[in-house]
Amino acid sequence: MKPQAILQKDITPTGDDYAIVSHIIERISKDYRDQPSLETLARDTGLSPTALQKLFTRWAGLSPKGFLQAVTIDHARRLLDEGMPLLETAYETGLSGPSRLHDLFVTHEGMSPGDYKTRGAGLTIRYGFLISPFGLALIMVTDRGLAGLAFADAGKEREALADMSSRWPNATYVEDLAATAPYAARIFNPAEWRADRPLKVVTIGTDFQLRVWEALLKIPMGKCVAYSDIAADIGSPNASRAVGAAVGANPVSFVVPCHRAVGKSGALTGYHWGLTRKRAILGWEAGQLSAGADMSQAG
Repeated sequence: MKPQAILQKDITPTGDDYAIVSHIIERISKDYRDQPSLETLARDTGLSPTALQKLFTRWAGLSPKGFLQAVTIDHARRLLDEGMPLLETAYETGLSGPSRLHDLFVTHEGMSPGDYKTRGAGLTIRYGFLISPFGLALIMVTDRGLAGLAFADAGKEREALADMSSRWPNATYVEDLAATAPYAARIFNPAEWRADRPLKVVTIGTDFQLRVWEALLKIPMGKCVAYSDIAADIGSPNASRAVGAAVGANPVSFVVPCHRAVGKSGALTGYHWGLTRKRAILGWEAGQLSAGADMSQAG
């Protein structure tokens, strides 16, 4: 079960890079009120300030200082309550065009109630662990498209696979890097987010879960939405807790952006794959939008 490197662009951490990046994200999230300096953060990692600046900027698309400003516990609250003009403007003024950075285009298909009741019986799911910007990614695919995406910390691959396979216990699982690597290459490379070649996603869930996951797909990059607002969107305004449970059960993380769901106050509440990773994803998205806005202004 050896992970395979699938991205050639500099945005992808290699070796210990993600461990360093995730440590810095966690430190910033805990100590953001103290506004830790680049020198302070560098001492935590054993890197020089210059080396940390280059590593973090390569990964996130913005500096540790920019990330400090964009990703703290208050980041989601600002997005939710006040909005972040740079991100909103970047998204609303043409970045979704074919020559600009845009959000991931996805075609979504829910498997039939019969598929759900049989818990995957007769279904073959191919899987592989591959390197992503957020640590190891477990990619799961069927003949109909992407069926699962999870994250795993080093040494926890078997636990991640057990967690995901328990959702469809009667399916047949086959390790297949050749089948899964192309999906990872598309999912984590913004240059491959193309409307003319949408990513096919298939999910197995209850009708309620499918409606929640479809609502998550409507949330654009750079925005966060409260569970209560998702509940209202699907016509169940009193079902915030049930919505939270469905968000937590999302089998296709990142692509179906459960990381953009937050508490009513805007707080970054629990994430199945860890709050540090949730902050990392939101910050990475902020960096992608900032880079896109810079390209737009340059053009």
